Amino acid sequence: MTTGGNERAPEREYLCVEAFLATPAEARALRAAIELGVIDLLARSAPCDLATLQAAWRGDYRGLELLLSLLAVNGVIERRDGGAVLTEAFARALRFRDLIEAKLHFADALAGDLADRFTLLLADPDGFQRDSRLFELFRYDLACQRSPENLAATRRWVALTTALTRYEGPVCLSRYDFSRHRRVLDVGGNSGEFAATICRRHARVEGVVFDLPVVCDIGRDHVEGLGLSGRVSFLPGDALADPWPGGFDLVIFKSMLHDWPDSHARALLARARQALAPGGTLLIFERSPIAIGPGAVPYSLLPMLLLFRSFRGPGWYVDTCADLGFAPATAVRVELETPFFLLTASR
Repeated sequence: MTTGGNERAPEREYLCVEAFLATPAEARALRAAIELGVIDLLARSAPCDLATLQAAWRGDYRGLELLLSLLAVNGVIERRDGGAVLTEAFARALRFRDLIEAKLHFADALAGDLADRFTLLLADPDGFQRDSRLFELFRYDLACQRSPENLAATRRWVALTTALTRYEGPVCLSRYDFSRHRRVLDVGGNSGEFAATICRRHARVEGVVFDLPVVCDIGRDHVEGLGLSGRVSFLPGDALADPWPGGFDLVIFKSMLHDWPDSHARALLARARQALAPGGTLLIFERSPIAIGPGAVPYSLLPMLLLFRSFRGPGWYVDTCADLGFAPATAVRVELETPFFLLTASR
């Protein structure tokens, strides 16, 4: 597998947020500073004196001092003349505030799995799946039946995955020419964020998102807010059980196939081949297995660490595509906060 693209390209600038999400205490301090309005205050006032900070602070002086100390250690602020100012590095990262907040919420929501169930994750994966917060959060079964409760539960994880796709999607677009396509099926396309990104970039592309009914309801609202309802449509259903439409010249799986065991993933790829017009293209943009190397594992990668069994290398997909009758697949390695690969194969 080759490595593709300029790893310093502008579409990867969002990765600068990782520097501020490295350790639990400091990342949690950043979340508190956002929630308590400290980051907004510092963004408006450069520098901000201590008296102004104290006047806006909800708690006691010692709480403020601890927060400022943790933010300074994390490189979020510099202490100046008794006050504080955002560092230039964090001011650049704050352009991706939605991603920072999503990653913080995601990691914090699953911190109990690391603290209380990590041994279970290593030694009893079935037990971990039954008891973990991770699999409680991603309740796909609740996305099958429409109800106010199911809508609220589904919105929580759709918001997280949408924020990730908002920044991962342009990386994929920089490495593949979508302009050659006209009719695109995004399987498990979530809120439609990726399909919308493609359609914004390429005016002649129309996208269909195939996902669970409640996800599609959320997605329609999301795409309408982006002004793309006329070009991104939604098909509610179970991709493993329900009929697929056909005649597409591109079928996409973006960060979707890792959710399924080998047999199910193979079945989805077989159905994708049938949905393609002759000569059409299959595109997979997925995480590879996480490489644990020198240095600490960042706190922001906790969700991916908990999913470590789910990620396959591109070789499995290349071999499976060959078995299913696709033309030889090619895979390109893409380095983000974890390794990704971009695989294409044609019918």
